Amino acid sequence: MLKQNNSIGSGKMVTCYLKYVIDPYQVDVFEEYAKMWIPLVNKFGGQHHGYFLPHEGANNIAYALFSFPSLAEYEDYRKKILVDEECKKAFILAEQTKCIISYERSFLRPVLE
Repeated sequence: MLKQNNSIGSGKMVTCYLKYVIDPYQVDVFEEYAKMWIPLVNKFGGQHHGYFLPHEGANNIAYALFSFPSLAEYEDYRKKILVDEECKKAFILAEQTKCIISYERSFLRPVLE
């Protein structure tokens, strides 16, 4: 489990909050995409908190949450995923199927204690 790091110079844990607008006719494809990313985020030093798919209410909104020990480590992850073969497969799935219409990314500072 990641713990919030308050050390000077090392940064603080950040949680990435993603809100997706997805194709409601391709929720199953988006779920496949989501299942690809969970172990990839963990592989590169993050902690994935899961994807949250439509159930009741809007049928085209999904969410994801994952944390990294610092924004710098998240930025390093963003560089690594561009050259990783497993990540490329996930990007291609989303691109070819167009299961993701758009997304918003925000960074949050968790309060854990």
